[in-house]
Amino acid sequence: MKVIKSAASLFKYLKKLKARGKSVGFVPTMGALHAGHLSLIRQARKENNIVAVSIFVNPAQFGPQEDFKNYPRPLPKDLALCRKEKVDFVFLPRPEDMYAEGFSTYISVEGLSETLCGKSRPGHFRGVATIVAKLLNIVQPDVIYLGQKDAQQAVIIKRMVRDLNIPVKVKIMPTLREINGLALSSRNAYLDKKERQDALVLSKALALAKILIQSGARDTARIIGSMRRLISKKKNAKIDYIAIVDTENLKPVKKISGNYLIALAVKIGKTRLIDNFQGRFSTQSESVPA
Repeated sequence: MKVIKSAASLFKYLKKLKARGKSVGFVPTMGALHAGHLSLIRQARKENNIVAVSIFVNPAQFGPQEDFKNYPRPLPKDLALCRKEKVDFVFLPRPEDMYAEGFSTYISVEGLSETLCGKSRPGHFRGVATIVAKLLNIVQPDVIYLGQKDAQQAVIIKRMVRDLNIPVKVKIMPTLREINGLALSSRNAYLDKKERQDALVLSKALALAKILIQSGARDTARIIGSMRRLISKKKNAKIDYIAIVDTENLKPVKKISGNYLIALAVKIGKTRLIDNFQGRFSTQSESVPA
């Protein structure tokens, strides 16, 4: 496995691969790899000749009061996991290389970035879109693999790729969960034993929403109210948002119909967690959560 730290070195390496007609599957990460990341890497391995992973804790997507300095950075462990998964190369850039002095060019996906997580994390998705665009320019993959857990991020990246005519296929893979239902996240490492138990309320609230919909509930205000009451029973939980939106434009819907996304963000103690599921409702059939 190669560890490549500069764009210039990566361009040289990729030129040889592309000349031999090799396809590249790419998994962008901020490190602290877990089973969810590994599932993306394995899917990339199934479908491509070359598997690329980037590890970069992106400062542009953290707000001034957020956890950039304390974000987990277990690099030796991450590299060992990549080697075990037979990753071909890891791109490991430095912040000063990705954001050179005087850096002033950012990408903003308007209409999708200001809602949901964007309300409480202004500028976050500008940072996400910018770094992903830069990584796509540098790594030049055929396919990029993303997780459904970060549903808003996935929608934004798909729109950016479409709008900017970036020649890459975006593949969204299902959320991986612990046996108890907790969605895998690098931030789960912040939770103590009691907080991990309390964090199960996110997946339980989503399960409640699914039951209500299957039982005939269509009014989203009623569904959200039931989810809110369930979460509020946990004294350690503070709701950021619960929303039911259209999967394409992320605009709130009043009635369950067509393709919908139920998303929520909840602080458990000091740790902000997100979760979601996508469904499809029609008079004939209804999908299960993603």
